[in-house]
Amino acid sequence: MKNNISKMSSLDIYLSNLSDKEYEEIKHKFSTQKLKVMPLISWDLFTLDYQKRIDEAKKKTELQQVLSFAKQFNWQNNLKQAFSENEYEALIITDKNQNIIWVNEGFTFMTGYSKSFAINKNPRFLQGNNTSLETKKRVKKKIALNKPFKDFIINQRKDKSNYKCEIKIIPLYNEHTTHYIAFEKQVV
Repeated sequence: MKNNISKMSSLDIYLSNLSDKEYEEIKHKFSTQKLKVMPLISWDLFTLDYQKRIDEAKKKTELQQVLSFAKQFNWQNNLKQAFSENEYEALIITDKNQNIIWVNEGFTFMTGYSKSFAINKNPRFLQGNNTSLETKKRVKKKIALNKPFKDFIINQRKDKSNYKCEIKIIPLYNEHTTHYIAFEKQVV
């Protein structure tokens, strides 16, 4: 396509220097049929759908990672059901002593702390001056009961800003509890 407009650089400069008469004489030589215009009105719909697909793929990958831990530790929990029932931004898996063994990427996004920083730490490192003593005691007591629970806690990001976090903690067990998983999301 010798005269295809989409393959000609600086054509606008050349054409703007032509007189009306010169332009009329050559305009029939240019083909514009190959140019496609994307309708801008649909970008918002496309973006929403695209982001939804990315989020679904991440959650599927996270489930697979957790299921590989389940196989390794022989957990008897129905983790597929747990994932389908719990909305989350961050996932944390701790051992029975509450030392973090794994976090998802959402953890870093929510807290500002990297995965490598969080590994082998107790999630209490996220608590700050605005985390009430009452909340700390309540969460500790619920963990000791070894049953799934939901609570709210004020945590502190790496940049020292506070955020209210909904936590859903589920004991992971084979014959006995060996680990815990926390589904966490920021709430207003």
